[in-house]
Amino acid sequence: MATTTAAALQDPLGAFRQMNMNQRFTWLAGLAALIALVIVTLMWTSRLDYQVLYTNLSERDGGAVIGELQKLNIPYRITGGGAVIEVPSAQVYATRMKLAANGLPRGAGVGFEVLDNEPMGTSQFVERINYQRALEGSLGRTIESLSAVQSATVHLAIPKPSVFLSEAEKPSASVLLKLYPGRVLSGAQVAGIVHLVSSAVAGLGDKNVSVVDQDGNLLTSGQRADSGIQPDQLMYRNTIEQQYRKQIEALLAPLVGNEGVRVAVSADIDFAKTESSSVFYGQGHVLSQQQQSTNSSGGGTLPAGVPGALSNQPPGGVTAPFVMGTASAPLTPQQLTQITPSLKTLAPTAASSSATTNYDLDKTVSHTQQPVGSVKRLSVSVLVNDQAKGGKPVPLNAAQLGQMKQLVENAIGFDAKRGDTVSIVNMPFTAAQKEAEKQLPVWRQPWIWDGVRQAVPYVIALILGLMAYRAMRKAASGGGARRRGEASAEPGEAARTATAGGGAQASSGPGAGADQSAGGMPGALAPDTVHLSNTLESDAAISRELVKQDPRRAAQVVKEWLSDGQ
Repeated sequence: MATTTAAALQDPLGAFRQMNMNQRFTWLAGLAALIALVIVTLMWTSRLDYQVLYTNLSERDGGAVIGELQKLNIPYRITGGGAVIEVPSAQVYATRMKLAANGLPRGAGVGFEVLDNEPMGTSQFVERINYQRALEGSLGRTIESLSAVQSATVHLAIPKPSVFLSEAEKPSASVLLKLYPGRVLSGAQVAGIVHLVSSAVAGLGDKNVSVVDQDGNLLTSGQRADSGIQPDQLMYRNTIEQQYRKQIEALLAPLVGNEGVRVAVSADIDFAKTESSSVFYGQGHVLSQQQQSTNSSGGGTLPAGVPGALSNQPPGGVTAPFVMGTASAPLTPQQLTQITPSLKTLAPTAASSSATTNYDLDKTVSHTQQPVGSVKRLSVSVLVNDQAKGGKPVPLNAAQLGQMKQLVENAIGFDAKRGDTVSIVNMPFTAAQKEAEKQLPVWRQPWIWDGVRQAVPYVIALILGLMAYRAMRKAASGGGARRRGEASAEPGEAARTATAGGGAQASSGPGAGADQSAGGMPGALAPDTVHLSNTLESDAAISRELVKQDPRRAAQVVKEWLSDGQ
């Protein structure tokens, strides 16, 4: 074997020629796999690691970015059908900073940066148009920040201001949205976009904002006040119904099982806003207001008369009615008695008082505001399955259904005055189908056959893989053995042929010799060939005869034997 391997290394072309077809195929397949592995390794080690620079750029921004990358001599590649621009990972952040310094990417629309380079002498009309463009672009960029919006375009219709209120017009706006595939905006998100646009423009109301998607669907149709029920109201009603349904199912599940009850709830919700005021008057009266005042005037001679010269005369002399006492001569009781009337003349001579008391009737003022979204009426329908007893379904009796109805009424806060209704019906849930499935044997159950159908392809693939693996091993390891076997079997075949020829000659006469000289191989033997017994003497005689006839072939056989022995 070592000699054969060394010979193959010294002369690979000659060794390849000596291989049979299976060995050649195996050798070529291994060589091709080795070459492919070397090529993939070289490509993997030599290629650059690219990362995403920008995605979902407009055509104008994409062209500008690519042109700037070419000026900066930065390698790039375009993937994702032209939607993704990638650069080497080591240059991603530096490239973004360089492009941002040049104002790239600019985005789908212009923003307030359009006002940065406003030239001198710009007319008022141009300033107003630029401001409107900047406002539209800024609103579009803000809306694009939503996760479901791919791009947004905003158009504003702002009329000229007028000094006359009767001629003043209100502004309006329209928004075109391009959503990502598979994304849908909810009613609350559409309302948020409408409120965002209306709040950014002075005098713009929510009713004057229209939102349309890329398919032309009007998304604000449900936001109009005159279009009936609004999406948030419908969502509120569904929430109320779902809450009642979960409560009833959780209440009845322990009695009939999770799969033994079905509940449907219909709620009538009042979304009207109602306010009422009332005044109630009682039978009694209460003190409302009380007011009291007192007036008094001083004594003595007061100025009186008609204004004029006579009334402006100075007063006459005052005569003291008494003499003041001193410390050495105090006043006597008689003098004090005389002084008292004189002092009384100095006291107030007139006094008046008034009092006002008001009484009102007893009254009560009531102001009532009804809550929005109150429940006006509830309708509940419950379907209950039969109960299994002894392996057979048994319907519920009237007492059990009545108890369940009482539980449901208590759970929903049943009120007969507002027209609530509760109905409970007991019916079997496809009992025949369930019984038929139970009667089927295990090997005929549907889930068994589903598993078999899913496992068959994997089993077939496993069998084919094992067969291919065995064939490859047999082709790789059995080719050389077969070749050596053919070479070693040639002397035996020749011996058996010669033996058969000798027997035929002995039995048939001279005609058999002609067959032996013409054939010499098993395919040339006659059908009635007689084989000699495989004894040592006959084999030795046949071998000597073959060596005499073909010495070169005998030497090759001996060389093969010696190689196998080593």
